This record gives sequence, C-alpha cells and structure tokens, in this order.
Amino acid sequence: MNSANPEIASSIKAAGITTNYHDLGAGFPVLFIHGSGPGVSAWANWRLALPELAKNYRVIAPDMVGFGFSERPAGITYDIATWVKQTIGLLDALGLEKAHIVGNSFGGAIALALAIQHPDRVARLVLMGSVGVPFPISAGLDAVWGYEPSLDNMKKLLDIFAYSRELVNDELAELRYRASIRPGFQESFSAMFPAPRQRWVDAMTSREADIRAVPHETLIIHGRDDKVIPLSNSLTLLEWIDRSQLHVFSCCGHWVQIEHAARFAQLLDNFFAEARA
Repeated sequence: MNSANPEIASSIKAAGITTNYHDLGAGFPVLFIHGSGPGVSAWANWRLALPELAKNYRVIAPDMVGFGFSERPAGITYDIATWVKQTIGLLDALGLEKAHIVGNSFGGAIALALAIQHPDRVARLVLMGSVGVPFPISAGLDAVWGYEPSLDNMKKLLDIFAYSRELVNDELAELRYRASIRPGFQESFSAMFPAPRQRWVDAMTSREADIRAVPHETLIIHGRDDKVIPLSNSLTLLEWIDRSQLHVFSCCGHWVQIEHAARFAQLLDNFFAEARA
C-alpha cells in the first residue's frame, strides 16, 4: 500500500488492463467488486471491511477499469462484458481457480454476470444493494451517475448515499470531491453513464432465466432506506435465486459496508465460514 495514498496498492495486468488492487490476509480468496460513485476506488468502498475479513481470508479488491487507479485505456468500451473480463483476468493473473465474490451496487451486477457466465470460478456469492435486475432508475441513482464536480454536489450525493448525516460530514465530502476531480476520473465517469440513464441500468441487467439458474449459495444484503438502489431489487433476487438468503439493515442507506461496518463484516464472515465447515 502507498503510505501517501492508501487507495494505491499493488498493480497487475488483468485481461490486458493494468489493474490497481488490494491483496490482504491469507486463506480462501474473497474478491470484492466496488460500486460506481464518482471518485470511487476499491479502498474507498471496502476500507472498513477488508481488514476484518483479512483475519480469516485472503481478500482482494481491484479498481475496476475506468475507476480508481487502474488504467483507463483509450477507446475502451465501458460495459459489463469488459468488467467481467477484467475480473476473470485478475483471478487468472493471481492463479486463483475459484473465489467468493462480493459485489456492491454496480459491482453486484458484475458479480451476478460473472456467476452466470463463469459459475465454476465462484464459490459463494454476495450481492449488496445490487443492480442486475430490471428496475426503473431511481432519482438517487440518476443523481449519482449525473454528478457534476463541485463540493456542494458531493455533499448532496453523500446525503443520498447514507442514512445518517453523522457519516457524511463535510470532511468526507471534501475527500470524495477531491477524489472525483483527480486527472482522468471525471472524464471516464461521465463517459460511462450519459443521459438518458435508464439504458445503463438495462445494460447491466442479466436475464431472469439466467439468474434463476444461478446455482451458488447467495447472500443478498440491502439497506432498508436505500435511495440509490431500491430494496425491491433484492426482493427480486431473493425470489429468483433458489439458494439465497436476504439480510435487510434498518436505519441504513446505500452504504451497508460503511454504515453498519462491524455487522456487515460479521455477516460475511459467518456466511463464508459455512463453506469451510
């Protein structure tokens, strides 16, 4: 990890893309796929969960192409196929045949598509506040994907993301705003989800028949008060995925892994421990 910037860690070629990734702990691998907020990185998304889960597992969290400190190749197509290919490329580059996969929001759609297309590479699946099923875009998600850089706009976004204002203080808003205006960050972000944005929700959706055929034990997690991704998404996933369970956190917005960090880490640890038993 870079002491000057903890978001920068190791670097590896994954499907030809130079990928920044965090790699902590030892044991069965758990791969974390972050969400799609402006200025996001794997570390920003998972910084509270990684050290906890690293006590019992090898935890790996990449910056997906177009986000964080991974490469932004000229002319690349930002779509689900590209992100799934990068994820499989990372597993291949690290010599990992199989891992538990944890996907948050946008990352949930990638994790779901990965489980459908490469079921043998996935041990257990965790989908948190997940995209990947059809839904009318929320005003919250439209605001997130339509973000224009300013400190005021970032404060408004953080109010959308979190249930409690205690979590989204001005210091955090300043940090996330500065992250969103790093060279290249906003350019790639604004290129991914131009209006009208419903089409990007639709483009990240997997087919119902494919989701119903997912064979993996799946833990679905959602904040009851999520303004970005509706709780109904997780109810749909619960209905469609045969071997699934749903855990809903009250007094929680879109950031379960931050707003209820200790409970989130314990929930994952218990779920993965069942696979060891």
